[in-house]
Amino acid sequence: MKSFPRFILIVILSYLGGLFLPWWTVAIAAFIVAVVIPLPPFRSFMNGFIAVFLLWLSLAFVADIRNDHILANRMSELILKVKSPILIGVVSAFIGGLVAGLGSLSGSYLRYNKKL
Repeated sequence: MKSFPRFILIVILSYLGGLFLPWWTVAIAAFIVAVVIPLPPFRSFMNGFIAVFLLWLSLAFVADIRNDHILANRMSELILKVKSPILIGVVSAFIGGLVAGLGSLSGSYLRYNKKL
């Protein structure tokens, strides 16, 4: 039952942090939430990963719709050598999810080691 409030809190803090701070703020947000609301390490990683993955995927989709797929098509051709705006959104969401998942995992391990 602790997973859903953590999920929402990570999404909110990551979104607000992304408005004013660098992209890697998602790791700090997930770390802080993992320290405050403890979960086992694997669940903590998955919670942070899925929260930021879905957040960044939705933000990429909204930005892609706003500019009529122009930027995503060009970036996917440049980076992936394939004209696929969906794939570039999934790749960027995966990177963000991985960073947040590792931040959350670090916070979970810190909380776990404090108990010992």
